[in-house]
Parts: sequence; C-alpha cells; structure tokens
Amino acid sequence: MVPEGWRTANARQICSKVTDGTHDTPIPVDSGVPYITAIHVKDGRIRFDDCLFLTEDDHREIYRRCNPQFGDLVVVNIGAGIGQCAAVNVTFEFSMKNVALLKPNPEQIDPGFFFQAFRSEESRIGHEARSGGAQPFISLRHLGQLRFLIPTMAEQKKIAEILSTWDAAIETTEELLANAEAQKRALMQQLLTGKRRLNGHVSNDWRDSLLVDAFDFINGRAFKPSDWGVSGLPIVRIQNLTKSSDTLNRFSGHVEDKHLVRYGDFLLSWSATLETFIWKDEDAVLNQHIFKVVPRADIDRNFGFYLISFEIDNLRSKVHGTSMKHITKKSLSKISARLPSYREQVAISAVLNSAANTEELYRRDLARLIREKRGLMQNLLTGKRRVTV
Repeated sequence: MVPEGWRTANARQICSKVTDGTHDTPIPVDSGVPYITAIHVKDGRIRFDDCLFLTEDDHREIYRRCNPQFGDLVVVNIGAGIGQCAAVNVTFEFSMKNVALLKPNPEQIDPGFFFQAFRSEESRIGHEARSGGAQPFISLRHLGQLRFLIPTMAEQKKIAEILSTWDAAIETTEELLANAEAQKRALMQQLLTGKRRLNGHVSNDWRDSLLVDAFDFINGRAFKPSDWGVSGLPIVRIQNLTKSSDTLNRFSGHVEDKHLVRYGDFLLSWSATLETFIWKDEDAVLNQHIFKVVPRADIDRNFGFYLISFEIDNLRSKVHGTSMKHITKKSLSKISARLPSYREQVAISAVLNSAANTEELYRRDLARLIREKRGLMQNLLTGKRRVTV
C-alpha cells in the first residue's frame, strides 16, 4: 500500500541517466585520474584511498559515456559486492568499471533520499543478481526498472537528513574502531617482541621457543555427515567461528576429552580461514580443520592467544595473493617466538586485554548503530513512520 501523499516510480522516471562505466580493461598507471572498480564501492562509500589511476586519454574515453558528479549514485552491477551502492561525494573527475551510474533528477527526487532508498534495497538487489546465474550481473535495463516509494520532496529531505546523521555516527564509530585496532596491533608488536617492557619487568629472562614446544595443537574430530544430528553437543565448525553461518550440527555419541571445547578455550582455524578465536559459548565438540590450542604449564593462556594471533598475522602478511590455504603442524613447528617469564606474560596480557576490551566496545557500538539505522530505514522509507516537516 502506498502511504497517503506518496507515489511509486522506477529509476528511469526519477533519474536523468542510467548508464555504466567502461566495458574494457584499461591499463592502470602510477598517477593520473582516479579509476574505481567494484571493490572500491563498499558500505555506502567509494574507497578512493586505494583506487587505481588512468591516463587522461583513457579517462576521457570513459568519461564521455559516464560522467559521475556530486550527488550521483554508483552501483556495483557485476562481480563481488554486486548491488552495493554509494553516493558520489567528491567534485573531482574519476572513471569506473563494473560499476553503474544513476543520476537522480533533483526535480523528481532528492539525491540524499535516493541514496538511502537504494541502500535499503541493495541486499535484495544483490541477492536477486547472485541467484540468476554463475556470473552475477545487473543490467542497466533492470536497474532502470527498479521501483521506489517516493514521498513529498519536503519529506524526502527530512528523511535523508535523519538517516545521514546515523551515517555520520556510524562513520565516526568505524574510525574509532579502526584506531583501537591499530593501537592494539601496535601494542602487540611492541610487547610481544620485548621492544617495550612494562614497569617492574626489566630482567633479561626472555627465552626463544618453538610454538610447538610451548603449546599443544589438538586437531578436531573428523566427522562424517552421517554423524550429524539434531541432539547432543554442538559441533564447532569454521563457519560457526567466523559467524558466516548460524547453523549448528550436533553429535550425541561418545566424545574424547581432547575434542571437547569449553568456555574460554583457545581455537585456531587452520584450513581456508587462518584465524584465532576464544570460544564463548556452551560446551561443544571440535570439528576437524580447527586446532584447540592448549598452553604448557608455564604459559599464560591469554598471553598464548595474543602471541599466536600475532605470529599468524605475521605469517599471513608474508603470503601474497591467496596461495596459502592452510597451516599444518609442520608449518607451526618452524615458527619460533620469544617468551618472557610467566609473571611478565600475565602483565602483558592485562594490557592487551584492556586494548581488546576497548576494541570490542567500539565493535558493539558499531553493530548497534547499524542495526538501529536498519530498523529506522525500514520505518521511514516505507511510510510506516511519518516525519514532521
């Protein structure tokens, strides 16, 4: 049902142009005119900080077809991130590939409102494109036929103003989170290598040790699909740790103690996804491709978590592209680290725990803001909640 005073219109009716960037693959250069692709459109913004560049001649060829300007909307229409959009908020010229352009007609629709209206639909648009075939693609014809609920211009501007304040809060929190993450990484670099010593810990009692001599790496159980059930202990798989899936399979048979996972256990996924985790849920049973990392008697568990997280990050940073898909015990046997006394380990863990708690607070604030804005969009952009103008 269309709210009173509102109307529906498709993108062609409210935009003066629906087009796209180049279909060729121009040769990037070290400097010149900025050139974005699908990977540079994310979370409602264009990421120019790591964009490519084109020569002026190559840019002109593209710009004749597509001339993005302040207030326009860019949409990923092919490949990864399909359906994601961003408002153009720069005044300089740039070129693009695998990205479509919609120019809202300001006499028909407020550009800020159009951006928010499209963002509310981008997940659905992207899902429809991904379910259509092997290579996700959104045609210009399909983009032009997308329909939107359009309130009066005064309501459009008010809704855009309200939602933009949430965007500003989200962006500020993202920056605070990024700073907290950077500060924690810097602390890990300094404290876990002994470059920075804490007060009261100045003795030369650090020792070199292989990770496999300081920790036991216990691989999970190799389950068969026929072992899965709907009752018993949940089976911890990598997708449960990364939160890419909420589905938990269960196992009701006998479980050896080494395969049990309890609250606070330290886990390391070693296949496809290389990441460290602290389990914070009910007792469970560990699936294969995940190590339960158990520190030896003279190793603080929290220190061990930070140390191995740091070493895994170092290992990952040395690998270019996607060639490293897993890390085995043989690989771990080659990694050495410097270990301080148990007392200093506990002191280092306390400092890093504080940094991690600050990071987690910002992460929770960000998730809350995103969740609340999503609910507000649902109400404001459908007319369920009307604004006063």
